[in-house]
Amino acid sequence: MYAEQEIIEGCKKGKSSFQEKLYNMYSRQMMAVCVRYTRSRFEAEDIFHEAFVKVFKNIHSYNGGSFEGWMRRIFVNTAINYYHKNKKYQEQLDYSTIEESSPAEENVLSEISGKELLLLIDQLPEGYKLVFNLYEVEGYTHREISEMLSIAEGTSKSQLAKAKVYLKKILHNYSIKEKC
Repeated sequence: MYAEQEIIEGCKKGKSSFQEKLYNMYSRQMMAVCVRYTRSRFEAEDIFHEAFVKVFKNIHSYNGGSFEGWMRRIFVNTAINYYHKNKKYQEQLDYSTIEESSPAEENVLSEISGKELLLLIDQLPEGYKLVFNLYEVEGYTHREISEMLSIAEGTSKSQLAKAKVYLKKILHNYSIKEKC
């Protein structure tokens, strides 16, 4: 069993056996990142492969700290770039009609699994989903999100607020279905 640093050094030397070890070590976590930012498994796989190529190509620039964090940033940025490149092909819908009031609070979160929660988050409209994931899951600030997505900081805040309202509505509907 190799230590992470040994694997990284092997990758920096271009050794394919170490690249395979690194891939096997992080592929599940990084695919999960890709899935959170896409609408289909096909898109997630495209981003996943492109990001791993970037990791191997730029591994020499890694110089300490959390390697997983360094990789995650590459995967998130690759997903954001994919979003920007394909935004013109995505269906543009008006989500301003979504109800702004919060449905009655029920403790539905304690009754669903993490996997089910990710499926619910995946139902968010594209912009809401991106901002929600970047802010709530990845921990970026609204300023960082606004720069990454080329939107106003206020838009990021608004998208997050609307995403939360939308999720509450989905959770409310989910709890009603569970009781039936």
